[in-house]
Amino acid sequence: MAKDGDYPVTPAIRALRDAGVDFTPHLYDYIEHGGTAHSAKSLGVDEHLVIKTIVLEDDRRQPLICLQHGDREVSTRNLARQTGRKHVAACNADTAHRHTGYLVGGTSPFGTRKPIPIYLEQSIATLPRIYINGGKRGFLVGINVHDLMRVLQPTLVDAAA
Repeated sequence: MAKDGDYPVTPAIRALRDAGVDFTPHLYDYIEHGGTAHSAKSLGVDEHLVIKTIVLEDDRRQPLICLQHGDREVSTRNLARQTGRKHVAACNADTAHRHTGYLVGGTSPFGTRKPIPIYLEQSIATLPRIYINGGKRGFLVGINVHDLMRVLQPTLVDAAA
């Protein structure tokens, strides 16, 4: 693990430390709308291993997070059906920030402002190591998937489009 000062100490990093998660910090030059394709290229990893954090709301305006492969989209119809909701849709940037405390492009599922139900694309659980946002734009952390499962205790779904 890198030394303090080599990377930002965000609420996500504090949550990972508190949970005893070993992680590797990865900083890269953030580009607006660059997405996971840009971050994967910057880190030299397969985009399938870069996991995006998508903040959504259901028909009652309750937040939920879906973790999805960087090279896939979320089928909101499938996600709603599998989670027993009538409808889910991605939040706008301001609403996502209000729910999580993070800016869009820097949203981490760790250390959110309040507890939010988390749904994980089931195929992610089979990967040995992933790269996920560390709570700031241009900052990913590499972690073992078993640690993600232990800390977040997500519900597995098949919601890739």
